[in-house]
Order: sequence, then C-alpha cells, then structure tokens
Amino acid sequence: MPTLLAPSELIVKNDLRALVAEAVGVLVRAGELPQAAAIEAQIERTRDPSHGDFSSNVAMVLAKPARRRPRELAERVVGALPASELLEKVEIAGPGFINFFLRPHALQAVVTRILAAGESYACDRSGQRGRILVEYVSANPTGPMHVGHGRGAAYGDSVCNILAATGWEVHREYYINDAGRQADILALSVWLRYLEQCGERLRHPRRAYPGDYIRVSAARIRESDGPRYCRAAAQVLQDLPEEPVAADDASDTEKADAKAGQECYLDALLQRARALLGEGFAVIRQRALADQLAEIRSTLEEFGVHFDQWRSERELVEEGYVQTAMEKLEAAGHVYELDGAKWLRTSAFGDEKDRVLYKADGSATYFANDLAYHVHKLERGFRHLMDVWGADHHGYIARVRAAIEMLTGRNDALQVQLMQFVTLSSGRMGKRSGNFVTLKELIADAGKDATRFFYLARSHDQHLEFDVDLARSQTNENPVYYVQYAHARICSLFRQLREKGFTWDEAAGAAQLHALRASHEQALLTTMSRYGEVLESASQQREPHQLAHYLLQLATDYHAYYNAHRFITAPVDVRDARLSLCAATRQVLQSGLAMLGVAAPETM
Repeated sequence: MPTLLAPSELIVKNDLRALVAEAVGVLVRAGELPQAAAIEAQIERTRDPSHGDFSSNVAMVLAKPARRRPRELAERVVGALPASELLEKVEIAGPGFINFFLRPHALQAVVTRILAAGESYACDRSGQRGRILVEYVSANPTGPMHVGHGRGAAYGDSVCNILAATGWEVHREYYINDAGRQADILALSVWLRYLEQCGERLRHPRRAYPGDYIRVSAARIRESDGPRYCRAAAQVLQDLPEEPVAADDASDTEKADAKAGQECYLDALLQRARALLGEGFAVIRQRALADQLAEIRSTLEEFGVHFDQWRSERELVEEGYVQTAMEKLEAAGHVYELDGAKWLRTSAFGDEKDRVLYKADGSATYFANDLAYHVHKLERGFRHLMDVWGADHHGYIARVRAAIEMLTGRNDALQVQLMQFVTLSSGRMGKRSGNFVTLKELIADAGKDATRFFYLARSHDQHLEFDVDLARSQTNENPVYYVQYAHARICSLFRQLREKGFTWDEAAGAAQLHALRASHEQALLTTMSRYGEVLESASQQREPHQLAHYLLQLATDYHAYYNAHRFITAPVDVRDARLSLCAATRQVLQSGLAMLGVAAPETM
C-alpha cells in the first residue's frame, strides 16, 4: 500500500521529486524497471496553468531502459505514486508528461514553513557540498578601485552568500598583485611626484600613473621622511633618451611603436631609480602599496564586501611556492628554453600556444606567480576554485587551467566567471588615463544598496550601462527602491496594526490559511514558493541576477496585493491569515536582499 505523506513533508518542488522518486523505486523493486532506472526525477514548473502546477518527464527518460512506451510507463509511475493530501489530481499529457495539480493548501503551507524557519528558510548551511575558494576583485593595488572593479566585488560577494546558503563551505580571498612590474611603476610614479614636491622639475612619464592619489602618497613620504629620497633631476635623467611621442595624425603602427618606446623609457627610469635609491626604492614601493591597499580596503568595507584572507603575491614568492612549482614543472619536462626565455608547454594541455614563465632578463612573468598561487589554493584543501575576472582576461583561462593540470592532474578544478564591462550614464572610464570614476564616488553618489542592486540585476556576462540618475531616484522605476519599499511597506503595516491596538495572532493565522484564495494571494503564494528553487538555480549557475529578478517579481506581486485588499480592517476570519502572508513575504524579501548584500529598511 502506498505510503501516506503528511503535508509538512511535502512542500512543492522538492517534495514532488521525492514522490516521483518513491514511485520509481516501487517499480524497480517490483521488477517493472531495471535497477539502473533509480534516477533523480526531473520536476519543472509548467508555463501553462491548464497543464497543472508542475510537470515531470521521468517516463520519457526511463522509457528506453524500461523498454516501454513513455505514456504506458507514465501510467505505471502515476499508479505507484504515494498518496498525498497536497495533490488535487495528476494527469498524463502528450507523449508521457506527468502533470501535477496542487491543492490550495499545498501553497498555503509555505507560509507556515517560512515563518517557522525565519532567515534559514530554504537555506542549507551544512557545507556538505564541499569547500570552495572564491577569489574576486583582486584589483592591482596601484590606484583606487573604479566602477568596473565594483561589479566584480558585488558579484563575487553575492555569489559567496548564495553558495554558503546552498550547502557550500565558502572561503573568500583577495589576491594582492604586489610582486610585479605594475607595483614598481607605482613606486616610480610616487617617487617622481615626490621629487616635484622637493622642487625638482621633470616631466612625468606618459606610461606612469598620473592620478592625484600618486601626489597624496608622495606628500606623505615627503612629510615623514623629508628630502631623504630626493635626487637631482639631472641625475635622474642623465643619459636617458627622450621619451617618444606619436603625433596626433600618426598611423596605428607609429602609435604602437611610440607606446613600446614609452614602456622602454619607463624601464630605464625604473633601473635608474633603483640605482639611485638602493633600499629606498623598496621603502617607497612598500609605502605606496600600503596607501593603495588601505584605500581599497576602505572602499570594500564601505561596499559591504569582506574577505576571509588577503593573499600577497610577494609573500607567495618569498615563501618559495613559486620556486617549488617551477621545479616540479621542469622535472616533469613541461619547461623549455627559447631565445633566452623559459617557456611552459601549455599548448599540450589545451592552450592556443605556449607561454613564457621567465623572460630573457630572468624576471618572472605574472603568469609564473599566478599558476603557483592557484596550485597553492588546491594544496590548502580547496577542491573547487572559482575566480572572478574582467572580460579582458578571457584568453588567460586556458593557460591557468593547463598549468593546474600539469601540476595536479586535474582539469576540472578551476571555474572562471568573466565580468563584462561597465559604463556610466555619465561616460566611460580609463584607469591609466587619470580620468576615471572611482567606486567610492559612485557609492557616495548612488548609495551602496542601489549600486549593488544595479550591478547584480543584470547578468555578469552582459555589458552594463549604469544609470546613475535612476539609481538615485526614489520612485517605483528604481528597482532597488521598489523592492525595498515592499519590505518597508510590510513593516509599516505591522506598526499601524500596533498603533490601532490590534495584534497579529500567528497561530490563528496558521489555522486560517485556507482563506487565502484570492487571485492576488495565489500569485503571491506561488512566487514565494519559488524562493528555494531560485536560490538553488542561482547557486548552480553562479547567477545572482536570478535572485534580483525574483525579488522584483515578489515585490510586484506584493504591491498588487497590498493595493487590492484590506488587512488591519479585514474580517476577523481572514485578517490573521493575511498578516501571516505579509510576514512571510517580509521574511523572504529580507533574506533575498541579504544574499545580494542590500539592506531591507523598515522605513522609507
């Protein structure tokens, strides 16, 4: 005899899946299906309400191994389904789809479960899916964070929240690129501005960092150390060639040549700075990096983004991890020399060409350090790695995966999410031009909540034009305002309830849920019942925009409900039920906004 399952054990999609799985198990045990047929049932919401609330294609999936026609098999599955008070009826449609029609209280029971679970509703904090290290932002500490970095910060932080709520043990990490040429250029840029503040006159190189933040760091060093690092401009520029400049009407080839010459000029200045300053260059470098890291940390703190660890590239090198990785690669025969440089055979592992590890001058490439860092992540016990990079790093993925496979034998360890570019309604940005909008400025202008929601409301693999004016507006056209207002509206409803001397009887509300039969209530219940599904899908696809879109729909359904019905003055036999529905909606809104790192205000 089929097992009778209580309503509390069957809440929407997951419970229907359990019903179908049990029916398949019954048929397997009866010898009507082979043992291999015990698969996880696929349950999807129907698009057309006339086809029920949910549908399963399990009969069509199992038809071939069972050697039966799908529709005939569907009849057998339906016949083996456990009895359930939540099912109004079950129908077979088309070639063998099984359509489920829920009784009203199947949705109404969602309210009780949400209120009982609170902020843990639909969440799995067990960490049983495994350990995953998510590295995101990792902006070079050579200047303030711009709005492009902000998109990766909001995305990475939200994905971590969602993963942690769906069974993953999440570790958040920021990789500090403080060991390469860009950090040296930062130090040089600060030193040259420092020389200006000491009274020396020299032209700032075109490929150095030009921003005002460079002058701020230089001023701090001048204030604390006086003229200790001052050298005459004539000493600095002695015997150096003129920095090449391309004419406005130069050809692309001429401009490229000029750019290459400017980089060579910068290298010559770096060599001169090291020669003139000795250990002083390292001091300036460290002080300049500390200034920029402090600014980055401050910005991220203001943006609500926190990391479990900040990992230094320089420390990785000093601790020997890079050298160890290089020795392993060489011992395995993956490294060869050509034109004085050392190359890694990444083309043998899926990359389009081999990559340089060490240049002819003996200096390591960024890639050499980065591959060691990724292997170090795995050695720390994180079986799953996820990196959030800018779209311009697309070509970098294959070489890192190749290096990981060479050193660990794994080709499935690394997942990369690419952030497409961001433009503002006020114009484009360019970091090294000195003419860019910082993330801190955007937060101050649009607010943290609007900035995060706008970043997350669009898929990260699509270009985003950030409408600053809309983000600032307090209208229903502003999506974050619209969602937050739904939450604040519910909070206001309960304040008014108390002010008028009424109370919400939650127990009575649970007993009255059967009264929630109006179309607006059914729409709101249906949307609320999808929260767990959306959370799981957003986790699997690494797409927080799914959750942002869901919250907009939930807010839309609630506003429509609020405008169409009475609550405080509703008849006593429905008032507590409606208030319970409002309280459950408030909880889902609050939980969903928290996943996105957005506040759920009680007043607006």
